[in-house]
Amino acid sequence: MSLCEYNHYLITKDRNLPLTDVASDPWDDLPKNKKIASKELHELNLRLADLQQRFFVDRRKKLLLVLQGMDTSGKNSTIRHVFRGVNPQGVHVASFEKPSTRELAHDYLWRVHKRAPAMGEIMIFDRSHYEDVLAVRVNKLKPESVWRKRFRHINDFEQMLVDEETVILKFFLHIDRETQRTRLQERLDTPMKNWKFDLSDLDARAKWDEYQKAYEDVFRLTSHTHAPWYLIPANKKWARNLLVARILVACLEDMHLSYPEVDFDPSSIEIK
Repeated sequence: MSLCEYNHYLITKDRNLPLTDVASDPWDDLPKNKKIASKELHELNLRLADLQQRFFVDRRKKLLLVLQGMDTSGKNSTIRHVFRGVNPQGVHVASFEKPSTRELAHDYLWRVHKRAPAMGEIMIFDRSHYEDVLAVRVNKLKPESVWRKRFRHINDFEQMLVDEETVILKFFLHIDRETQRTRLQERLDTPMKNWKFDLSDLDARAKWDEYQKAYEDVFRLTSHTHAPWYLIPANKKWARNLLVARILVACLEDMHLSYPEVDFDPSSIEIK
């Protein structure tokens, strides 16, 4: 398994269609059967657990995963299903909600930079610095003269992380408007899921087209070879989870991870 096998999911200058023209149902290279996908995901979970352990002790690189998507696209669920069984010592999640008063007193990247991964660590951003050119833009929290400059800041920030041995994978979980409607309704109809529903979800849904346009600009201006965006068709949760797991495992396998060599001969040591 190699990362180049998933290049057709990459968003590039030559492959950056309007989101309305991109299928959010599973593409042809994904299973059509949930049972088959679940079996493969389980195998990938086991492989990821081993690779993550090697990554942790190898400590030559840092890995940053960015998860973005419209409400109900499944960011939390993706994390839960893909990273099942990994060692929590080496995998961490940072969720970027509405910034606090203290965070607003700093530059917008301040709260993000301090959560960047350390050597041997996998850091998952549940939402990210991209909210500052998405939500800030759509909700008109800053004028265009402010948020437009942030694309350059973000590119420079990510280039700096890469220069400091960080591998970056950015995933956009792509759902259509009808899928979101169904999932929001399910949150209302299922008592144990009521807590997931927030009235602000309806505000964001009313601005669906504006968010789609904002995301398209994000992809056009910030998808680079060193920090690529992958478009993940996410209408089917099991297909979404499987594809993210495939790409992540391929990325780690391409690193040819190994356990570090020791400076002694283990066979010469006797434990008494």
